[in-house]
Amino acid sequence: MGEAIAKLKSKANKIKQNIFVLIEASKHPRTPILVKFLSIIVVAYAFSPVDLIPDFIPVLGYLDDILLIPLGIILVLKLIPKDVLQECRNKVEKLDKINYKNWVAGTIIILLWVVVLFWIVTLFIQ
Repeated sequence: MGEAIAKLKSKANKIKQNIFVLIEASKHPRTPILVKFLSIIVVAYAFSPVDLIPDFIPVLGYLDDILLIPLGIILVLKLIPKDVLQECRNKVEKLDKINYKNWVAGTIIILLWVVVLFWIVTLFIQ
């Protein structure tokens, strides 16, 4: 049981590290524009409090967190040029961004969702 939990924690940390790699890749000048865009979408969805399938729906609610985010990360990582990917991995390991929470990014993403929801509500009210 303890070994399974350790494996799960290790995989969760790897996903977290890869999200920061995507952030670095989205800022890298040699990353193709489409890959930058996809990277930003995956990162925004990973940090977003809004899910495609709400978490309160039994089993299905966590499916997007368990499947969509890791699949999106894997897809975008495969699209990043190898040398750029290695540079970004090295930078993330050096900066050790994994050990702290980025409240600024979280706040920006929440504010972005609030603006989008406000915009949608105002469209329906008119």
